[in-house]
Amino acid sequence: MSEEVAKIGIVTCSDRASAGLYEDLSGKAIIEVLTSYLTSPWEAVYKVIEDDKITIEEALIELVDKQKCCLVVTTGGTGPAKRDVTPEATENVCDRMMPGFGELMRAESLKYVPTAILSRQTAGLRGDSLIVNLPGKPKSIKECLDAVFPAIPYCIDLMEGPFLTCNEAVIKPFRPKKS
Repeated sequence: MSEEVAKIGIVTCSDRASAGLYEDLSGKAIIEVLTSYLTSPWEAVYKVIEDDKITIEEALIELVDKQKCCLVVTTGGTGPAKRDVTPEATENVCDRMMPGFGELMRAESLKYVPTAILSRQTAGLRGDSLIVNLPGKPKSIKECLDAVFPAIPYCIDLMEGPFLTCNEAVIKPFRPKKS
């Protein structure tokens, strides 16, 4: 019997990258980090879209409801600039919010830069999927994913999603011991 292939949405929210003004390094950084973490089969569903609330909402809904991604990871649009609306779009499409993700990512980022307090990344649940907002810089993406990813496989387990296995030499997921 073959393992279920987990679909993971990767969304870069950037006006300039979506217009082709520069290469999207952030979305590629997410794929690279997840590839280093995951040993179970998975497929990236990758999008580069403009920093527009309705566009972001539509992309998240499509990835969860139509593409059936168990996890959607966004990058960009989490700062205080007027066009940074990823957290609002995420909140608008989620059934329940998971504020601990944003709290931990900010705490981790504060170890490196004092401006981490300007970040508004968050996470939430839509149906059977977890949506996580990451910052836009590739270095910060890895730092934040290293902090929160240990909880993600168990979160997906609780939502009855695919069982994600990891290269424990790279990242060790936490799953409670069965009693």
